[in-house]
Amino acid sequence: MHKEFLMGNAAIARGAIAAGLNLVSGYPGTPSTEVLETAAKVNKGSLYVEWSVNEKAALELGAGAAYCGARSMVTMKQVGLNVASDPLMSLAYIGVKGGMVILVADDPGPISSQTEQDTRHFASFSKLPCFDPSSVQEAYDMIQDAFEYSERFHTPVLFRPTTRVCHGYASIDVKDEDEYSANKPEGFIKDSSKWVIFPRLSYNAHIHIEERNAELSGIFSEYKHNIITPAADGKCRKGIATHGISYTYAMEALRDKSAPKLFKVSTPFPFPEEAALEFLKDLDEVLCIEELDPIIERELTYICGKHHLNTKIRGKLTHDVKTAGENTCSSVAGNIADFMGWEKPSVSVSDIPAPELPVRPPVLCAGCPHRASFYAVKEAMKGKKSVFCGDIGCYTLGNAMPLDMVDTCLCMGAGVNISQGIGKIEPDTACFAFVGDSTFFASAITGAVNAVYNQADMTLVVLDNSTTAMTGHQPHPGTGKTMMGQVVDKVSIQEVLRGIGVKTVETVDPLDLSSAVSTVKRVAAEKGVKAIIFKSPCAVLIKPEKPAVIDENKCINCRKCINSLGCPGIIISEGKVKIDGALCTGCMLCSQVCPVNAIGGADNE
Repeated sequence: MHKEFLMGNAAIARGAIAAGLNLVSGYPGTPSTEVLETAAKVNKGSLYVEWSVNEKAALELGAGAAYCGARSMVTMKQVGLNVASDPLMSLAYIGVKGGMVILVADDPGPISSQTEQDTRHFASFSKLPCFDPSSVQEAYDMIQDAFEYSERFHTPVLFRPTTRVCHGYASIDVKDEDEYSANKPEGFIKDSSKWVIFPRLSYNAHIHIEERNAELSGIFSEYKHNIITPAADGKCRKGIATHGISYTYAMEALRDKSAPKLFKVSTPFPFPEEAALEFLKDLDEVLCIEELDPIIERELTYICGKHHLNTKIRGKLTHDVKTAGENTCSSVAGNIADFMGWEKPSVSVSDIPAPELPVRPPVLCAGCPHRASFYAVKEAMKGKKSVFCGDIGCYTLGNAMPLDMVDTCLCMGAGVNISQGIGKIEPDTACFAFVGDSTFFASAITGAVNAVYNQADMTLVVLDNSTTAMTGHQPHPGTGKTMMGQVVDKVSIQEVLRGIGVKTVETVDPLDLSSAVSTVKRVAAEKGVKAIIFKSPCAVLIKPEKPAVIDENKCINCRKCINSLGCPGIIISEGKVKIDGALCTGCMLCSQVCPVNAIGGADNE
């Protein structure tokens, strides 16, 4: 063993490799992304690493590997599990041969997600064991335990870190390479009575799953990471039940205090009932502190009823803990102080109130081609009844003023079908669906097929910047590269669309504004399903050109460049419009918007 300073996600990847990982697949999504990226970075050739086209594909790939006896891991964020839920529910019945861990990173807040959903619900829904680490060290250790339990019980297991564990850093104990486990897959052995799901198989599997989970509840009661800490004075009749990062916050709040009895739940499903009974013994009240939903609170309430205990269980359901959002050191300390009857800790190090922070909403980067794409469509459709259905990605930020070009956004790929639904009810509306190139491959192709098959009247706009930008520029089928470093044939979005029957597919550079506007006008006027591909590389991945400059002698300070585009590279300084040379990429979109030609290149031409 030796010490290393690691991010939580890196620790998870390293722990999985130490456990004999053979294959890892996933789809990028904050806060999970760095797990797979770390595995790829430290891969010495024995591990297969793949960014799959979506989470469903990733999970099915991992299942196939586990059928062969391989140890596989699948990575995603909480909303990605929704995409993978179809194979997940059936895989819970089929089971696996090799260890299989499905890592689902939850995002309380939410910080970068559509929802605050709690994956612990999916554990009980799918009847799969779930591990819930509370620190970087525990994440490293527990991922190895997860593989052991998965293989021992022939079941996939869920591993549920949250943002602060995923992105926290700590100096932890890690194994030397000579301590790593080695796993040599046996290979796939044909057995249709096991691997082919039929109603009779599912019925028998369900019986077995219920028996297994009852057994696991007892086993998890002895699990080393489900910890009961006695009250400091041995007499306190109050207790705190918690988990994950909230346990770390609770320990911080209880430092230097006469702490109550404490229960850390690291396996929320199957719930460690025997350990819970030991914790509840001699307690009058328990406060449950958790992110996000009252899973522990409900379980303890049920156990008290089942065993006729008089212990009062408090938490989110009793409004002693907030019902949404992240917990923090301060919020947990306040919850505990109220519960214990202690004086609330000061939330400030001084009596001087901190100044309010400036409001800085997220915006498209300076030089982002999506800004030009949105503006071109906006100009082309000016005065026409139109609806603009958005999607998940950088381009969701097109909803902000002054662009105001995202009327709907639900989940990945949904905009393509939502625009069709609106068009069926309001046929006089010009319906547009915006989707990125990575999202097109992940979840929009079926929507395009649906549009062609059901004779929709809509314009599909693919914003192709040749990367998966929002989650850190991962490759996808259109980039011609894989996570194994292979250079492969690019999958052509144009050919895919033509192959499914879209007759009009035009590609244009959005930074050529006049051409882009005329293309939108021409294509949108056609009936049926048509597509425009705005193709221009992500501004972060290219070498910037010389920044634009403003000729102050020509500038009339109309501010159309600011009021139309909202580019952060255009600023107001001393009452005049200026270009921030540190941000400007020289895309020259603003020069095409300026009504008096006051904006030019570095030589003001």
